[in-house]
Amino acid sequence: MNWGSPAEFFAMGGYGLYVWGSFGVCAVLMIVEPILASRRRSDILRSLRRESLADKLDSQ
Repeated sequence: MNWGSPAEFFAMGGYGLYVWGSFGVCAVLMIVEPILASRRRSDILRSLRRESLADKLDSQ
């Protein structure tokens, strides 16, 4: 497609809200997902350390 101006490009032939909204949601998810995954990983590791320590204390 050939757009005559930046405003036409961002309007995307009337579908700009859908197109740019989709890009925005995708970008947010690509930023948030690794953050949430690292938090889940650290929570699991913390839980495993606690369980290991509890097992060691129970066996003594």
